[in-house]
Amino acid sequence: MSKQTVAFIGLGNMGGPMASNLIKAGFNVVCFDLQTSLTQPLVDEGATAAATAVEAVAGAHFVISMLPSGAIVESLYIHDTKLLDHIDKDCLVIDCSTVAPENSRALAVAATAKNIRVIDAPVSGGVAAAAAGTLAFMCGGTEDAVADAETVLGVMGANVFRAGDAGAGQVAKVCNNMLLAIHMTGTAEALQLGADNGLDPAVLSNIMLKSSGANWSLEKYNPYPGVMETTPASNDYKPGFMVKLMQKDLGLAMAAADASNSKTPMGEMANKLYGEYSNNDTCNLDFSSILKYYQQS
Repeated sequence: MSKQTVAFIGLGNMGGPMASNLIKAGFNVVCFDLQTSLTQPLVDEGATAAATAVEAVAGAHFVISMLPSGAIVESLYIHDTKLLDHIDKDCLVIDCSTVAPENSRALAVAATAKNIRVIDAPVSGGVAAAAAGTLAFMCGGTEDAVADAETVLGVMGANVFRAGDAGAGQVAKVCNNMLLAIHMTGTAEALQLGADNGLDPAVLSNIMLKSSGANWSLEKYNPYPGVMETTPASNDYKPGFMVKLMQKDLGLAMAAADASNSKTPMGEMANKLYGEYSNNDTCNLDFSSILKYYQQS
């Protein structure tokens, strides 16, 4: 059997390493990005660069997209580029972008009308997990489509979850990232309170890790510089996952809450804190740099 072809569109901080793992696994990867310089490292690894998105999807078994907004997703597939008109009927479209649930549902409706299968599959884990192939995929779509998507998702991630039908993956993602923002802001607040009162942040971190305050931000992504050598905090807060992207995801969470009339006071506070913290100097730093918000001037 010949190698399966994967068209990969969107090769930024996440998409690039994801596509790289597909190449290493033996897939025939055809890649496209508006920023053409992003394709060269993948070509060096064995991928083929396409001049356009339409060229990239020709003959593809899977189309994977990792794009910055829902408007761009809809523009690519439905409105401007109309990529769905150029995708084979037996191809499976996997949109890994983090967008509003309604964007994913609009894509699913448009694809279904053309007898093309599509799932939304936003990711969690960040750049390090993308490079390591240990991402978590939160999928929305039919059971069969999600199961078939595991052929490629299993190469790029360690966990593949089906949250429900179209758009459900996006709902799961905004819930997850809202909680991430909440425990990151809380962890940073607690660590800075301890430091302001004379505690060593590394000692305090160890105490809380063995106590009821333990959480992912504290254990895997400590926001205090020097506590964990491998985190962005110990590397001048180089992302990672940028503040402006966390703001985007919190905005999506707040929109989802408005649509369902849900009460999200903690999410609203996290959204407010990141909004107050973000400026031209901080928006491109890692989201764990929210610790700076708490530091005394």
